[in-house]
Amino acid sequence: MAKKKAGGKTNAARILDGLEIPYELKEYPVDESDLSAVHVAAAVGMPLEMVFKTLVARGDKTGVLMACIPGGGELDLKALATASGNKRVEMVHLKEVFDLTGYVRGGCSPLGAKKDYPVFLDASAESQEKIAVSAGRRGEQIILSPAGLIRAAKATVAALCRD
Repeated sequence: MAKKKAGGKTNAARILDGLEIPYELKEYPVDESDLSAVHVAAAVGMPLEMVFKTLVARGDKTGVLMACIPGGGELDLKALATASGNKRVEMVHLKEVFDLTGYVRGGCSPLGAKKDYPVFLDASAESQEKIAVSAGRRGEQIILSPAGLIRAAKATVAALCRD
């Protein structure tokens, strides 16, 4: 699902269009050797705390879920477990991410995955006017309001990062 023609809209952008949620697409040059949020933030000219990375995890009760946290943040698995109604949550192995979501590392979006997984957004997003998340492919970010992402992804907001 995540395979797109260059320049075509991603599933994430189509979802936002369908919901009439305003957003901006920002393309940047991809560095295959550095897919970090730090690199993406610098490439799109945004502070690291406004660029959110999407991580894929699996809960012992609910199964696969996604967590969007600030680029410089570290996911607190216990906090995610609590927020998602699980006793335990662990990261999905990188080899599984594409098969589960249709997205590759560095291009995983909380919107438009193969299945409608629950999305959890770190509470720090609500203090930002705009945030950036992957558009669903490497080299492209969607910039939108946190409220827009919450609505589009049906996201649950919770404190998800380690202090």
